[in-house]
Amino acid sequence: MSVPRSDYLFTSESVSEGHPDKVCDRISDAVLDLFLEADPYSRVACETLTTTNRIVLAGEVRGPDSITPQKIEDVARAAVKDIGYEQDGFHWKNADVAVHLHAQSAHIAQGVDAAGNKDEGAGDQGIMFGYACKETPVLMPAPIYYSHLILKRMAELRHSGEVKGFGPDSKSQVTLKYVNGQPVGATSVVVSTQHDEGLDQAGIRELVRPVVEEVLPEGWMCPEDEFYVNPTGLFVIGGPDGDAGLTGRKIIVDTYGGAAPHGGGAFSGKDPTKVDRSAAYAARYVAKNVVAAGLADKCTLQLAYAIGVSKPLSIYVDTHGTGNVDEAALETAISKAMDLSPRGIREHLNLSRPIYARTAAYGHFGREPDADGGFSWEKTDLVDAIKAELS
Repeated sequence: MSVPRSDYLFTSESVSEGHPDKVCDRISDAVLDLFLEADPYSRVACETLTTTNRIVLAGEVRGPDSITPQKIEDVARAAVKDIGYEQDGFHWKNADVAVHLHAQSAHIAQGVDAAGNKDEGAGDQGIMFGYACKETPVLMPAPIYYSHLILKRMAELRHSGEVKGFGPDSKSQVTLKYVNGQPVGATSVVVSTQHDEGLDQAGIRELVRPVVEEVLPEGWMCPEDEFYVNPTGLFVIGGPDGDAGLTGRKIIVDTYGGAAPHGGGAFSGKDPTKVDRSAAYAARYVAKNVVAAGLADKCTLQLAYAIGVSKPLSIYVDTHGTGNVDEAALETAISKAMDLSPRGIREHLNLSRPIYARTAAYGHFGREPDADGGFSWEKTDLVDAIKAELS
């Protein structure tokens, strides 16, 4: 039996809302919100491609006739405007937008829809993972948590106008040193950010430094020679003008930064009948509640589904040697504490609402639950139910 390492370095990255792939995630989720606002039973699988002054949407939908291609185009432009793209090579107003969404396959619909004695089935086969740990107050792995916070703070400063010079497109990467299994400080930090013309590398470095120092805990700042800002030099041309973007290409950024497994399915643009999204949210919710309940310091949860089948095919729990209850007993307790069918997840977490555009950048997990039900999977209100099933 192998013994887990207790002293090591671990790195995670994040990308900003203006990263080409994240622009696509935002547009796809804005389209999803448009449909769910009109009809909570809409079905949406929206993929987006962006490149120089071009936005292409494709996929399958089922929803009200009131959602016209023009409304979809308007939503896409509004998303790009909100991110902040008003550049020659990518502008919310001037970009060419092509909408190629069409009706959902009747063969898929018959497997997913409830009918007669058949409950609503999963929208696809697949495996989904959830994870939680005690490294941060929101029970997320520390490297991805701080990587997100750096870029989120930079975006706040850019939008408010408090700091001039940042462009929408940026990336971060944080390497943390672990001692006895706990993070104790950063050994290196990398930030690459699009910037206004006329700013040099040294100028950008001095804009970024206070953000990183503010975000990291006191005493965690990396050595000066391991602090990398725009290491390739100038970064004026960015976003979809600099690199094409696609929905769903940043799934590790969206989840746990590589600190936990990922089943492979992307989230953005998919309505909550798609277990790629809803079951991954449920798995995070359950894992977080296991850790919040004090049953383990770390918890990985796997769920598996088959298209058209309502019940999960399997539930697997790994507490990484940190648990104080039998894992098999925990699996049974979880299955009783929450209905993990697609319908059960959707209803328990109240997912059939327009709450998804906000998830498209800075992680789907480790966020604060919103008053309108956004990030409901981050609540810790299942603790008592799990404990009751174990007693």
